[in-house]
Formats: sequence, structure tokens, C-alpha cells
Amino acid sequence: MKKKDRRPEAYRRLTHPLVRDGHGSLVRASWDEALDRAAEGFARARAEHGPDAFGMFSCSRATNEMNYVAQKFTRVVMGTNNVDSCNRTCHAPSVAGLSAAFGSGGGTSSYEEVEHTDLIVMWGSNARFAHPIFFQHVLKGIHNGARLYAVDPRRTSTAEWAEHWLGLDVGTDIPLAHAIGREIIHAGLANHAFIRRATSGFEAYAEEVEPWTLSAAEQVTGVPAAAIRGLAHAYATAERAQLCWTLGITEHHNGTDNVRALINLALLTGHVGRYGSGLQPLRGQNNVQGGGDMGAIPNRLPGFQDLLDPGVREKFESAWSTVIRPRYGRNLTEMFEAMESRELRAVYCIGENPAQSEADSGQAMRRLSALDHLVVQDIFLTKTAELADVVLPATAAWCETDGTTTNSERRVQRVRKAVEPPGEAREDIDIICALAARLGHDWTFADAEQVWDELRSVSPEHYGMTYDRLAEHQGIQWPCPSLDRIEPSYLHGRLWEADPARRGPRAPFGIVRHDPPVDPTDEEYPIRLTTGRRLDSYNTGVQSGSLASPLRRGEMVELCPEDAARLGVVTGEEVRIASRRGAVVAPVWVDPGLRPGLAFMTMHFPDEVDTNSLTIEANCPIAGTAEFKASAIRVEKLTGGTAAGEQPTGDKLTGEQPTGDRIQSATATTAASTQPTAAAGRGE
Repeated sequence: MKKKDRRPEAYRRLTHPLVRDGHGSLVRASWDEALDRAAEGFARARAEHGPDAFGMFSCSRATNEMNYVAQKFTRVVMGTNNVDSCNRTCHAPSVAGLSAAFGSGGGTSSYEEVEHTDLIVMWGSNARFAHPIFFQHVLKGIHNGARLYAVDPRRTSTAEWAEHWLGLDVGTDIPLAHAIGREIIHAGLANHAFIRRATSGFEAYAEEVEPWTLSAAEQVTGVPAAAIRGLAHAYATAERAQLCWTLGITEHHNGTDNVRALINLALLTGHVGRYGSGLQPLRGQNNVQGGGDMGAIPNRLPGFQDLLDPGVREKFESAWSTVIRPRYGRNLTEMFEAMESRELRAVYCIGENPAQSEADSGQAMRRLSALDHLVVQDIFLTKTAELADVVLPATAAWCETDGTTTNSERRVQRVRKAVEPPGEAREDIDIICALAARLGHDWTFADAEQVWDELRSVSPEHYGMTYDRLAEHQGIQWPCPSLDRIEPSYLHGRLWEADPARRGPRAPFGIVRHDPPVDPTDEEYPIRLTTGRRLDSYNTGVQSGSLASPLRRGEMVELCPEDAARLGVVTGEEVRIASRRGAVVAPVWVDPGLRPGLAFMTMHFPDEVDTNSLTIEANCPIAGTAEFKASAIRVEKLTGGTAAGEQPTGDKLTGEQPTGDRIQSATATTAASTQPTAAAGRGE
């Protein structure tokens, strides 16, 4: 007898279209009915309220080809630039910061270079859990002699492998970076030849960092002056160095400024534009880089081309036989704000779950529920899909469709169909084209390769990447403008050219200032909550939760031993966690890797514990990314709670401890870990 599937409905594959009936329920429908209903709602919103009443949420897990067609649908069919993706939730500050400095928003190095560098700095990144594939390259680098520094308020699994851990207080990344920069300048370690040749604004930068002495930075960051000095000298004197970061840097109300502060260190030392030296923003989803590259963002057309450039618009208008509006669209954050003002009436959401991934999720749910028309295209019935007027069952990108994806190192790789989708589920591109046809646009793509070739014809950086070449080279990094050449693995080598004409624009230092977290801790909310990922689960848990026997079975709030003792709780005991926006109940995990005043949770289990009901919607004004990493909370012991009593040792997931002297030296160089603080936290 077949065993009954006891997984929640949300974790079962969608196999047929759904539409909302007259009683408010989602019921099964034919494809024609669902597509007609979806197209009619989009057409009505545009006719009654104009093109900007529509918004597209594209998918960073789907293929480049899908993202290309999705943004084309938004611009050509609906006539607006209101298109964005989860890039806004995580790495939009990285794109903004790198673009401001170098003109393009991709990481400057390859994974291979991490294996052949001399120094690796992981800043605000628990890469061992959040980016385990990349971390294998880090381990190879360590094996080859690279030194690893970890900068993170939590002593994470990544920090356990580091030679040195700098435990800083939440929101003090800029003071720490400025102090490192000042020390490099005062110690005579700045690369002045590179600075004169390739940069601008050094004098203003030197003036900005001057107040941040080692002792001043120690007072603000909680990192000992000696540890700051050690990192400054190690980074400046390394022949090759990689500076890597992720959401611990970007998910702040000043995330773009944080990124610029790190870029400044590379410009100061010349650690960019050469093999083995670079800047690496580590992307969390398989195609978050590719989604932006394909134009699924409100200010760039495919190939990261500025849509305000008349020449760029003219090229795309000719290729697409359309007129592109010469103004930036709304990003994801701005679209949610426009829902509140009723300027945005209809949303087409492909493969994203913003009802649970947005900060202050209660407010996000309310705004999505108030839309006139919501269409969700996905593989599971997510919380966002439960709010939809039409639900369209799609294919899973990695195994049920053909195409390409682009990873953190800008490498475009082929994806090949291995299995057929279940039930009536259809290819994402076919669904979008069917909607376009109902709205007056006859798009016929024979296959994903035809979509890719259209993209290549309008994006110079992808022109040389035919499917055959991608297969031959097992992936190619952009830029690849030629059919007979592969470019170097690193970007911005031009900065080292002696000829000014070949060197191109100078890279400017960013003048940024310290700005503490928006949500302050106080007597009522004395603990700093930071959020992030764990190794075994993924984002809002829709995909990893679909496993019949998931490795983890629920959320926990991690507290340090001192805070747990003060509250009188032990591992396994349930507590109430409250912020200025909401409250949840979760069991405790006592973690000796945390410092007093710091708590950690994930977004993986929103059906049981909606962590994002606690987080604050305070957004970076440049990138629109929310401050997920710095919410103020209080933790309350519940009367009659059950205590398991078991205290953890080693790795939370496996019990593993690093071997050799890594753990010893990491412990020996973390004086900051003994300093109590009411403001510490980072998540990734």
C-alpha cells in the first residue's frame, strides 16, 4: 500500500492551474481559463491605471532565458520597467557599490583564484553554511597556504576554520573598515602607485578615515585594536588577497555604504584587477547574478545596459519593435510601497515568495492581499500563492528545463532537461509567451537556445557564449564579446595598464560614514537579533521543506550561555521572542559561539515561526535592501516550558570540530568575544 504523503500542502508540487472562485477559494482550472483570467487582470490594471500599475517579480532560481523573457514581457507587453527579483533582498547593495566603483556589478574574481591566493577575508559571511560549494574552494586555498580571516559578530562555523576571528558589533562594519584603511595609510602600506594610476578621491578618503584610530574603532566595534592592526597589515602586505562578503554586509539600511567601505580597502592596496586578488560578493541563489544580467531589474536592460542611455534604448527598441520608457522602474521595495498607496494594482510573481521573505512580513502579507490582481507562477503553493487570484504550475529550473544560469563568479553554465514536469506543469517561458499572446504579442521561441541567441544579439558581454561554446568550455565567465576568445577570469585588469587610454575610467574611493542600526536596543528590547541561513535549509523553506524527512525539523532561537542563564532557560525550552513589530514562540538553542546581547534565527520555517514578523523594514536608500541583520528584541521565559537540558558541542549540524591548530589560534585571537555587548549580530 502506498504510504500517505503527510507533508503540508504548501510542500507538494503544483500539478494543475488554480483560480479563485466566487467564494474566495482556489480551485482547479484549465490552462485556458487560468491564462485568460491572468491576462484579463493585467490588461484591466493597465487600461484603468496605466502601465506602472503593473509589477513583475522575476525568479533568481530560474534560467537566464526565463528572466530575459520575463523582463521583456514587462517592458514590451506591459510597457513599464517595474521588474525586480530577490537580488533586492540580498545583493542589490553589492551591485550598486561595485557599479559605482567599476561600472559593472559582478564579482571581480573566479572561484579558482581563491585556491591560489595568499589571504582570504570572509566579512559578514558564514560561507561554510550559506555557500558550501564556494567554501570548498576556500578550504583548498587554506590547504595551499592561504590565511583565513573571519569578520563576523558570531563565531560561526566559518570562523572556526579561520586563523583569526574579529567579532564586531552589529552595524559597525564601516568604522572597522575605516580603521583598517587608516592603519594601512599610517603604516606606509598603501599602494600609492596604483592609487595615482587607477583611482580618484584618495585625499578625501584619507581625511574621512583619519578620526578612526585603532583605539576609537575598538570602542565602537568591540574588536581589539591589536586585531584590527593585524588584519590591516596582513591585507596590505599580502601579494594576493580576496575580500569576500555576503548578506552580513548588504542586509543593512546602509548596505551600499558598507560595500563601498570594503571596496575602498581594495583600491587602497591594489587588490583588484589581478589574478588572485579581488572582491567577491557571494550570491545565495543559483541565478541571482543572471537575473540582473538579463535585465530583470528596474534600471538596466539585458547585459547590464543603462536604459537611460538613448543609444541603448534605440538598440533594444529596434530589436524588440517597441518603445521603452526612458525612466527607471520601481524596485521590489518601491513596488511594495506602491501597493500601499494603491499605485501598483497588479503583480506577476514568478518563483518568489515575498509574503514570507520580506522584512516585516505581516505588512507584506497585508499589501499583497490588497492587490486587485495577483498571479503567481511557481512549483509549490507558497504563502504568496495562497493569496493569488491565479496560480500557474511551472517547471523546476535545474532539472525540468533547458537553458543557462550565471553563478557568483559570473560563469554562465548550461542547464539540461533531465525529467518531465509533473501533471500539467508547463515551461516558464511557454507560460509567459502564452500570456503575451493573449495581450497582443506573438512570440514564438522554438527552444531555450533561440531565446539565448536573441539575448546574445543585444548583449555584447554575452555575444561569444553560444550553447556549443558553453558546453565545450564547461561554462564561460562574462564578459565574452568574441566568438574566438575567452577573457581573463578576473575583471578590471585595465586598471593596471600604463597607457591612460587603455586604462579607462578611474575607480573612485567612496566617502561613507558610520550610521548605527535603525532599530535601537534599550531596556524594553535589550537583545540584538540577526538572521541568516543554515546549511540544511533554504530561504523560506518551501524547497528544502518539501523533503519528506528534512534534516532540521523546526526553528530555534540561538542565545549565548550568559543570556540563557540570565533568563533561566536551557536548550529545547520554548521562549517568546518579541520585537516592536511582532512576536513568535520558538525553542532555545544555547550556542557558545554567540556573545551576550546577540540572538540568531533563520527565515527557514515561517509556517512554524515567522521570523520576518520581527524584522524591520528599514531600507538602504540606494539599493532598497532591508535591514534584516539588526532588529531589537526581548526574549521571555514561558511558564511551564519544557527543558531538554542538552547543551551543544561543536558544529550545530554535524558535531564536527576543525582539526589541527585552526581552532586553537581562532580562540587565542578573539579577545572581542569576551566583551559583553548589547549590540552584536550578523547572519550570513
